[in-house]
Amino acid sequence: MTHSPTVRPIHPDDAGEVLTIQRAAFVSEALIYGDPDMPPLTQTLEELAAELVDNLGCVAVVGHRVVGAVRARRDGDLLLIGRLAIAPDQQGEGLGTLLLGAVEERGREAGATEAELFTGGLSEANQRLYEREGYRRTETTADGEIFYRKALA
Repeated sequence: MTHSPTVRPIHPDDAGEVLTIQRAAFVSEALIYGDPDMPPLTQTLEELAAELVDNLGCVAVVGHRVVGAVRARRDGDLLLIGRLAIAPDQQGEGLGTLLLGAVEERGREAGATEAELFTGGLSEANQRLYEREGYRRTETTADGEIFYRKALA
């Protein structure tokens, strides 16, 4: 990577770029699962912009380009993390780790004591990332989704 990425809080004005990255990043997931109607691919710009109001998520920016995004919101003591998406040409550069760390910090500042996220049972790269970052499996649902938690203390 030529420029090192900066991370900043996500904003409703980021919705267009975030949706583009989300769609590009989740296409590979849709192929793994044979599901072109995954929510990250069918979400509209309006839905996404509304979700970014009061969101604790972050974006990674290189130059003027948003190259990664993650969303999060607090639910009591829990920070619910979702939709971690990295531009396909930037994957494998450590942006997932960078964004997770940044969003965990925002969650801590907001008063959350534990983070929760989930991924699909076939998404091995995601599972490796979360386990490497200290998340532990707490549940596997009937349809194969794996839930992870991590203390933020």
